[in-house]
Amino acid sequence: MGNRGRCMTDSPFAMVTEMSAAEGSAAAESQSRPKGSNSSFHFHQVPDKWLSRIANWGVELRGVTPVPIEERTDTRFINVFFVWFTLSTNLLPIITGMVGTFVMGLSLRDASLIILFFNMLCTIPPAYFSTFGSRTGLRQMLHARFTFGYYLVSIIVALNLCTIAGFGVVSSVLGGSTLAAVSGGSIDDTAGIVVIGICGMVVSFGGYKFLHQYERYCWLFALVAIVIATGVGGSKLSMQAPTEPPSAATVLSFGGVIAGFLIPWAGMAADFSVYCTPSVSSTRIFAYTYLGLFLPTVPLMALGAAIGSSTNSISSWSTGYTLYGVGGVLDAMLSPAGGFGKFVSVLLSFSLLGNLAASMYSISLNFQLLLPWKLWRRVPRFVWSIIYTGVLIPVSVVAAKSFFTNLENFLYVIAYWSAGFFSVVTVEHFVFRQGAFDTYTADPSGDGKTTWDNQSKLPTGLAAIGAMALSFGLVIPCMGQVWFTGPLAKTTGDIGFEIALVLAGALPYLRGVD
Repeated sequence: MGNRGRCMTDSPFAMVTEMSAAEGSAAAESQSRPKGSNSSFHFHQVPDKWLSRIANWGVELRGVTPVPIEERTDTRFINVFFVWFTLSTNLLPIITGMVGTFVMGLSLRDASLIILFFNMLCTIPPAYFSTFGSRTGLRQMLHARFTFGYYLVSIIVALNLCTIAGFGVVSSVLGGSTLAAVSGGSIDDTAGIVVIGICGMVVSFGGYKFLHQYERYCWLFALVAIVIATGVGGSKLSMQAPTEPPSAATVLSFGGVIAGFLIPWAGMAADFSVYCTPSVSSTRIFAYTYLGLFLPTVPLMALGAAIGSSTNSISSWSTGYTLYGVGGVLDAMLSPAGGFGKFVSVLLSFSLLGNLAASMYSISLNFQLLLPWKLWRRVPRFVWSIIYTGVLIPVSVVAAKSFFTNLENFLYVIAYWSAGFFSVVTVEHFVFRQGAFDTYTADPSGDGKTTWDNQSKLPTGLAAIGAMALSFGLVIPCMGQVWFTGPLAKTTGDIGFEIALVLAGALPYLRGVD
């Protein structure tokens, strides 16, 4: 076979290159040349020259356009598992688990049971949407056009951009605060955030194939660092703070936080399986994604719950949190190990790169769909990664000032829209398309025009957007936020994502008039 047939069997840097030099030049030309231009002047030749060179360095030039079936040749399906495993094997699940005990006052036992139950349910949406990538060759937000329409999908893309960007902010703050704690203050949070942000951007440049290679091995270093941190500080985890029996409202509210951590991955799930061969069993892709998320997330969230419950009972951990936030707690846990402990803390901070780089990769694809202009889509993917990093760093610096409050609010809010999104798209797939994947790529008129980029062949999206908007009429009274608590949430706790999941899925039957 050619290079594409040897999917991911060569060296990592050979696999980074999505296209050959000639293909890179052609892709660069299609991205940078104005439509209808016949000029051979330097206007488009100069960008072509540089983009071709960048492709040779290993930067992926393919943007959000569908992956044709002849290029979907990846048979190393286990890489799907490793992508999701690495996305979850870092500090993010740990600090999410800390919310349950450190912020909400749950006991370790209660928090662990909630973590297990809600993880079992909330891992299903991203695992299922991951199966769409290999079958359609469509990135997740491009696939959303078949539900939300050519123009109105921009609303969903904007929400997804905010979601992925928010996770990037959380990763940058965590990594930056940990580096600051390790340095003893010689590096402040801002400098640490800059380092983490730039490193994540560089890794994301490689694109799909390099990310799969990187994520295949990155998790190992992160897991070893987490095990060492647990071993060094584990003897103090038994010093749990006393708690009261939880109310139903508290249980559901923490469940909403977990849902906000897991369900939003559905907005980018297909992005990491679009090169897999279409003949792969959907059950296999589902299982790899589900296990890749579930296996690390449950124990790491439970570990975070244990750390959160012990922090106020251990003076050194409490002091570390006061000075450096979560990074200070981790550094205090590892302080008995001396210099080696600081080295492990650095590894923990960089464990977030696997998550941050994958998020940056997806966010650069989302930017290309934010506006329905073809000229907008011609901006190379890596340019959006650079722009996003420029926005990420200052926002992360601000978010670090009230980290747990901002984290809790963020996870709640993204759970609302992402639950509605999953529900609406699932109803579209099973009810209106009878579960047939070929309806996303077939050309019903036979005129040879591409369906995904043709407004006349896509729904208007009014029913889908209307379903999500109308569902919020009941979601809002069920919201329980620091800045707003709805009348129903005062009794039930935050059940906004559950309402969005059920109600948004019922309303798309308006699609019959779309």
